[in-house]
Amino acid sequence: MKINTWWVILFIVAPFFYAAYLYPSLGEQIPIHFGMDGKPDNWASKNSIFVLPVILGFVNFFTWLILSNIDKIDPKQAAGDNKTTINKLSLFLSASLCGITLIILYSEGNEKAAVDKLLFGALGILFMGLGFFMPMLKQNYFAGYKLPWTLENKDNWKQTHQLAGKWWMTGGALQLLFAILIKGEILFYIFMTITILVALVPAIYSYLQFKRTKE
Repeated sequence: MKINTWWVILFIVAPFFYAAYLYPSLGEQIPIHFGMDGKPDNWASKNSIFVLPVILGFVNFFTWLILSNIDKIDPKQAAGDNKTTINKLSLFLSASLCGITLIILYSEGNEKAAVDKLLFGALGILFMGLGFFMPMLKQNYFAGYKLPWTLENKDNWKQTHQLAGKWWMTGGALQLLFAILIKGEILFYIFMTITILVALVPAIYSYLQFKRTKE
């Protein structure tokens, strides 16, 4: 197996080991859902601690499977140019999903954990990582801003993803900073605002560039 594959396997199984480690110390009921203020608002049997590793483990595996085979299934037939970047991106996403799973498991085993600060801080790091990879991506149908006009025009794709990289990096850094400085429900609204901005601004820019080339 390739080294990346072994890392992905580690990232998938690590939450299961952590859940097994926590299990003996858990009460009969554990929090399984948290409100926007980061406080638990729903409970279930402690056996449910293994549900999240199963769900996110599947998501992790499926994401890695698609991205690691992108050169074989991408209709653009140009994904081979993305191979190195996509491999690094898939590894980063796998590590991020593992980290998020571990944070949630930790909060299920520790009711006093500042899950809002930990989770939104981790999402900020995820956004920064995505921003780092954005400018490296070449045209493909699986990663990046896969809009009709970006897939049609290489310059549009390049300019859109250069801008997207800056927005996602900045948005992620702000999210991480806010997670360090404040807590509570406001973090959710900040996260949603940042997410909408970093997702929409590059897409709108891309469309405006497309319209200019048609004039």
